[in-house]
Amino acid sequence: QVQLVESGGGLVQAGGSLRLSCAASGRAFNFYAMGWFRQAPGKEREFVATISGSGANTGYADSVRGRFTISRDNAKNTVYLQMNSLKPEDTAVYYCAATSSTSIPATAAHRYTYWGQGTQVTVSS
Repeated sequence: QVQLVESGGGLVQAGGSLRLSCAASGRAFNFYAMGWFRQAPGKEREFVATISGSGANTGYADSVRGRFTISRDNAKNTVYLQMNSLKPEDTAVYYCAATSSTSIPATAAHRYTYWGQGTQVTVSS
């Protein structure tokens, strides 16, 4: 069992930055690949970024590549999402997720077993 708790969301002006954190409980945090997803009102949940258990491999959605950075600190059981140059279209509830599966692409939400409750990010124009 893994429990995930996100924090760091808020209201920011376009062009600003936020850093989201996701704290995980449970053992063997480095066994799990982690992902960030987001869901805007009236839209489906979409992939944002993913990172392997060791942190050596990362992946990003085209819409955030170059602006967002995913990282993790396995000693603190925490994964981060640094978001720079934010745009109004980044407004959404952001969720972190954990998976031990390697058989399904990391961009697929159904690969992830454990989910946090989400944190709201609002970017004003």
